[in-house]
Formats: sequence, structure tokens, C-alpha cells
Amino acid sequence: MAAAPHPGPWAAYRLRWKRRRLLWRGFRKRRQIVAVADRTRAIVPGAVLCFAVVRNEALRLPYWLEHHRRLGVGHFLIVAQDCTDGTQAMLEAARDVSVWSTGAGYRQSRFGADWLNRLLSRYGRGHWCLTLDADELFVYPHCDGRDLSALTAFLDARGQVSMGATMLDLYPRGRLESGRYVAGQDPVEVLTHFDAWGHVVERQLPMENLWLRGGPRARAFFAERPLRAPTLNKVPLVRWRRGYVYVNSTHSVLPRPLNRVYDGPGHRATTGALLHTKFLPGIAARSAEEKRRGEHFGRPADFDRYYDGLIADPLLWTPDSVAYDGWRQLERLGLISRGAWT
Repeated sequence: MAAAPHPGPWAAYRLRWKRRRLLWRGFRKRRQIVAVADRTRAIVPGAVLCFAVVRNEALRLPYWLEHHRRLGVGHFLIVAQDCTDGTQAMLEAARDVSVWSTGAGYRQSRFGADWLNRLLSRYGRGHWCLTLDADELFVYPHCDGRDLSALTAFLDARGQVSMGATMLDLYPRGRLESGRYVAGQDPVEVLTHFDAWGHVVERQLPMENLWLRGGPRARAFFAERPLRAPTLNKVPLVRWRRGYVYVNSTHSVLPRPLNRVYDGPGHRATTGALLHTKFLPGIAARSAEEKRRGEHFGRPADFDRYYDGLIADPLLWTPDSVAYDGWRQLERLGLISRGAWT
């Protein structure tokens, strides 16, 4: 991919002010989240921290927590937003989780980014911070034998302070509602396939963040509107410092050099993947609810056809679909890279 032209000094000036405004937004929204289980005093120096905003994720969270504990997350800092299914109580019972509760609007908080920036600013400084959604499972080269401490030590040794990841939408062999999933089960046992090819990549100014599109959502729901397709790149792992801020979920971050660590599939630097488990059984009911709530990124009406398509219980599998088989397979396909981490 050709490098984007470097933005000029005026763009750099505007980005500095944008970063300050977003930090101020996070500070102002601090009273919207109330600590209900604050165990942050147990955080030890050097611990890898995981941050998230969740809503009604009692089904996914048992495996999500266990997966990232196995990778070496030392403490979870989670905002439970308007939960009604027991999610908050589950999180409060976990000794390695600090929980904040809120009934404030998700969209009005920039889809949770204001709350996360506040928690990252207060608790993340000096730590490697992994910021995820509840339907994302982080994987990276050697994750079956080397934990996050080993990964971040390698990044530290190279002077690299952030790491990019490709989001891979996983889906079942049959229709979306054809399977069965129980809490604590590995979602990959149900969501077995993904799209390995067909990604479109470009670098955006002025933040120099990536814009990666493709996968089953692009081909099934946005073929006629490709620019509306969901963004599949993120920068989920950052050694957090004072003044850092997420701009658009974890798709982009400031200062802008944090976005330069990743050029998408085929990039030779050390990169990971986020296994996206959105399409677990129950997606039709959740899509109907999300359509009603209208708190999606962008203009909610633009996603009505997308939600209607999910409610119809589609078949995303095609003869070109690939069965997921671990990080080594993703590396062979060029979707992640170990880079110099041999």
C-alpha cells in the first residue's frame, strides 16, 4: 500500500487541539460512570490491563474473561452500561475485575470512548493496555505459548508503543441461528469460518489511521455501499501515556504516530487479530434491539438494511469460506505477522 502524504503543520496543530478536546470530554463524563467494584488498588506495576464497555453480555463474558486471563491480562476495568441480564453482577463477583456502572447514553459518550479514555487516563498510564469489545477475542503470533508479558517485552525492546490488529468476522457453516452456544463455550466451536481474502486498504489523513474494509459484512450487506462497510482495523494494544486518547473506538488513536504501526494484511510488523464473535446465535434478536435503540456508529438509518439482513437469519458461508485453525493459519494467509518476533 502506498504511503499517504504526510499532513502539514496546520493539520498537526488541529490534531493537538482535537486530542485536548477529547481528553477534556472524558474528564467531563467521569461522573457518568459510578464505581461499583473498585479493585484498582490490586493492580501491580507492569500488569497488562484490559478495558471494555459492555452491555448485556452475560453469555459471552465467561469465555471472554477466561481467554484473556490465559493470555496474561492482570486486571480488567469494565464499564457496564445499562445491563439487565446479570452482566454487572457477574463482573462484580470477579476478583480481577473493577466495574463501573452507567445508565447514560452510549451514543452521547461517543460510543463509550469518552468513558474508556477517562479510565485509561486515570489507571492505564505506564501500563500496556488492551482495549476490546466483549465480542472480540485477541490473538497474536505465539499466543498459544507466549503470554502478553512476553509480547509487550518484545515491543518494548523495539521501542514500539502500539500494535495493530485485523478484525476477522467469524460465522457458522449454516445460517446464523442454526447453532447453539452456551456460556463459557469457545465461540470458535460455533463460529467456525471467516473470509480470508478481498480486503481493501487505504491510509487516511490527517490522523494517518488505516481504513480496512471487507469480510462477510461487506460482501453480504454493503456490496452496493462499500464505503458504509464496517471498519476492520484496530489499534487495541497500547503502552498508555499521559495525553493519549482514542478517537473512534479503537480504530484510531492520538497522537497519530500510534496509528503508523500497521498497514493491514500483508504488513511485516508484528500484528495480531481480533476474532469477532458478533454472529453467535441470538444475533437476530440483538439486531432487532440495536435497530430500535439506534446507537450505531454514523447515522443509524444507514444501518437499517444491515440490521434487517441479520434479522432475516442469513447464510454467510460460501464455498470460498475458510475454516479457522489458529494464529499460524492467519500468518500463512498474511492476515497477521510475527514480524521480527521469531
